[in-house]
Amino acid sequence: MAKKKAKKAGKKRKPNAAFMKPMNPSALLSAVIGSSAMPRTEVTKKIWGYIKRNGLQDKKNRRMINADDKLKAVFGGKSQVSMFEMTKLVSKHLK
Repeated sequence: MAKKKAKKAGKKRKPNAAFMKPMNPSALLSAVIGSSAMPRTEVTKKIWGYIKRNGLQDKKNRRMINADDKLKAVFGGKSQVSMFEMTKLVSKHLK
């Protein structure tokens, strides 16, 4: 009989080093989240904090973000983007 290997339940996941590497935001993005270098995960948290503080999440379709003047510059002039498109547009402003 062939034995199947069982996965270890106590194993912790390692964070991906690429996500944890500090990135520098562009001038447009730093107006929203600040100018210090931070990992991509922290950038996303700060943007969501800004969206929640300013009530920019669409009331009917919660997946859509309504941009104010600062976010419109980051989103390439779009007045509304989906939360999935937001991460793609924000990544263009990280170096």
